[in-house]
Amino acid sequence: MSFISNDVLANPGFVAKPCQEDGTFFDGPLPDPVPLQHPDATPGNDWGPFEDRIAFDFTEYHYIQLQSSVAEITKGIDILLANSFKHSCQHNEGLPNGWRRGEDMYETIDSIQSGDAPWKTYKFWYTGPKPSTPPRWMEEIYELSLHDILLVLRYQHATPEFKDKFDSRPYQEFDPQGNWVFSNLMSGDWAYRQVDIIAKDPQTHGAMLVPVIAGSDKTTVSVATGHQEYHPVYASSGLITNTARRGHGNGVTPFAFLPIPKASKSQRKKATFQKFCRQLYHKCLEFAFAPLRQYMTSPMVLQCPDGHFRRAIFSLGPYIADYPEQVWLATIVSNWCPKCDAKPDNLDDPSSHRRSHEKTDYLIKNFDPGILWDEFGIRSDISPALHALVPHADIHELLSPDLLHQLIKGTFKDHLVDWVGEYLTHQHGQAAALEIMDDIDRRYERVSAVPPYPGLRRFPDGRDFTQWTGDDSKALMKVYLAAIAGYLPSAIVQSIAIFMDACYIARRNAISAPALQHLKECVETFHQVRTVFIALGVRASISLPRQHALFHYWPSIQLFGSPNGLCSSITESKHIKAVKEPWRRSNRYKALGQMLQTLTRLSKLAALRQFFVSKGMLAGTTSSYMARTLLGKEGDEVLNGPLDTEMNNEEEEVDDIEPASGNPPADGSLSDVKLATTTPAEHHYPRELYSLAEYIGQPDFPLAFCQFLFECKNPNSDIPNKIEDCPSFRGKIYVHHSAVATFYAPSDLCGTGGMHREHICSTPSFHGHTRRDTAFVVLDEEKPGMEGMAIARVHLFFSFQYREKDYSCALVNWYVPTGRDHDTGMWTVKLNYNSRGCPIFQVIDVDAIARGAHLLPVYGSQRLPEDFTHHDALDSFRSFFVNHYIDHHAHEFLVN
Repeated sequence: MSFISNDVLANPGFVAKPCQEDGTFFDGPLPDPVPLQHPDATPGNDWGPFEDRIAFDFTEYHYIQLQSSVAEITKGIDILLANSFKHSCQHNEGLPNGWRRGEDMYETIDSIQSGDAPWKTYKFWYTGPKPSTPPRWMEEIYELSLHDILLVLRYQHATPEFKDKFDSRPYQEFDPQGNWVFSNLMSGDWAYRQVDIIAKDPQTHGAMLVPVIAGSDKTTVSVATGHQEYHPVYASSGLITNTARRGHGNGVTPFAFLPIPKASKSQRKKATFQKFCRQLYHKCLEFAFAPLRQYMTSPMVLQCPDGHFRRAIFSLGPYIADYPEQVWLATIVSNWCPKCDAKPDNLDDPSSHRRSHEKTDYLIKNFDPGILWDEFGIRSDISPALHALVPHADIHELLSPDLLHQLIKGTFKDHLVDWVGEYLTHQHGQAAALEIMDDIDRRYERVSAVPPYPGLRRFPDGRDFTQWTGDDSKALMKVYLAAIAGYLPSAIVQSIAIFMDACYIARRNAISAPALQHLKECVETFHQVRTVFIALGVRASISLPRQHALFHYWPSIQLFGSPNGLCSSITESKHIKAVKEPWRRSNRYKALGQMLQTLTRLSKLAALRQFFVSKGMLAGTTSSYMARTLLGKEGDEVLNGPLDTEMNNEEEEVDDIEPASGNPPADGSLSDVKLATTTPAEHHYPRELYSLAEYIGQPDFPLAFCQFLFECKNPNSDIPNKIEDCPSFRGKIYVHHSAVATFYAPSDLCGTGGMHREHICSTPSFHGHTRRDTAFVVLDEEKPGMEGMAIARVHLFFSFQYREKDYSCALVNWYVPTGRDHDTGMWTVKLNYNSRGCPIFQVIDVDAIARGAHLLPVYGSQRLPEDFTHHDALDSFRSFFVNHYIDHHAHEFLVN
């Protein structure tokens, strides 16, 4: 695990000192934090404006979870009213808040003051010269829908949920080897540099820097009804961590919807219309960010997630955008790079130079528009909005790396995967290529021959779906290399493997200095070896903006930390809640106003929920809470009732892979494995050693078991080969169908502290099939990666007591390493057999297991039978790749 340096190198005057609500710094000891305020509470009712928890939960259930219509809400209220009549209640007694219609619930939501940030509409129109018969777009009124960005940021900073996910000042982070680690925005060089600039003004001393991370991206909600598009702009505080920003809370909030001018096909191609669209875009952005301007030099007091007030100085931070949006923001010509002046036909020219606003301003003053367009890729007819807003902000620098569109969907899916198909067609012809692709399809896309693993996605219909999502591409990356190895030349496989290594490093949530250097080397090597596609006739040339962008990752990571917290996948995921779902809840006619009303209501309910959670008012189920409130101790019977028990059981059910809460294990290790609780379904196993061995069909189990007992008692002695020379055992053995591995994996989906949990299964019935998972077993902790480990397949998890000590063990057979594969870079292993040609079985302590392992068959060029299934994979192949692409932790675990 990494640690944060106490030696903060930022300007000593910029220390984020807590202050009073009026901005005055404290003279004496720091007082207790100010609790989150609840303006809706009334005397005697902390649930205001709701009557009680029943009314609030009813509202959340119908408005947020079910997204019920007014008619559906009214129906639910009517059923409650009928129930109240049944129990002799009068009129509105027994109804939440006395509601009678769905509109009554809406009125209560609208009355919430918490989180109230109203949307306002501002109008723009074309003011340039017009022909005698102007086109329609010149006569239209364009509307900008806008939140006050200061209110949005104020609510974000006052969110108690971010208390432990908040950095109030720049810091440096180091791993145990002393290497600098780049993770959150405040760990990068840019934050230090901004502090030095702002701290030149003594009036800012004692304040905290608040970088405003912005992102914008068009999204389509309906193609069938006229290609309905929206253009939201999002804002996020740069002080919250990457994991908080990637979460589903209010770490990223929409605060503007930009107008999208429409025109006929003939008008769209005219320079006048294109210029107006860009001018409108930049003018709206400038207007949306304008409230920040005065607080970029003089402080504004904000309440922070820890409850303390601090004086804040805002600065425009990294901007999240895909390539088309970057072209508009940087006011450059399409196909040029927004960060350097390399020409489109040779983007990887090493002699290119970084763009800057100062350089652009100088060029515009000294060259004609035609030369600027042709020689420098600059549009001189547009004034960049963000440059006008913050003179020292450089949009070319602030454009953040875009993992989703540049790496995952861009270079990998849209380029490399497509080029593989083009190579096969070029080399083998259309018919043969289709047969090969169909076999590759069986290998990876249906994942029919890939052993199961927690979180591994399967596509039953293969590639036969119209639109790839980022998650689809990520799932493909996990198993792609093994699927193509054997069908493609070594150079192609190597180029894809090198790119994937670079991609996995860039996607980490924490990137150490050595890993960053490895990323740089991988990018440089990839740009050299990818020329194989030119040599083999697949491409005439390779000069692509999305691939070229990889050259800018190394300096951008040093500036802004991990791109994982600044990726357009964040804004795209926000589209669902901010645009798509509100649009579906509208009546589709002039939908934006209805969508904004929905967003306002959701924001108010979310703010109210934060207060209730902070006060512990939402603990338990609705019925259990009301039982405690109304019945006191007698309510315990309700807490143990069937409904409450059923809901608690649902909460305890887990998938194969999930976030783990809390910090690393108490012993300081970075992994921990525990046997899952024995379930009633497993009680049919015999408890006696020999009977159990016969039941599971493993005659070598008794010898392996007794050898384990001998080794525990005599750790430094040679293990005997005969069971008679080993300790005897007459106790009971208890079988478990899985173990839970918890380990530190900050770059994957994880809980507090970067802990990650997954299930390792060994069960005779998993969806109707036997499942025996594989795992990494540590043999020598001093050696790195696979050099100090082996792969074991678990045939039985069991526990027992011997000499008053409890043991948790696994019966395994071994896969021994055979070296690294030259093309894929993955380790290869094969099953270990004894002199009789049978797999070698051994009993090990589960503490020796580090985590689950995923093996991919070494297919070669042999085609799979049509009826082959993944349930047979581990039993049908003799050689396997150790898949370090299955998740980020495995990649970091195995790749030096």
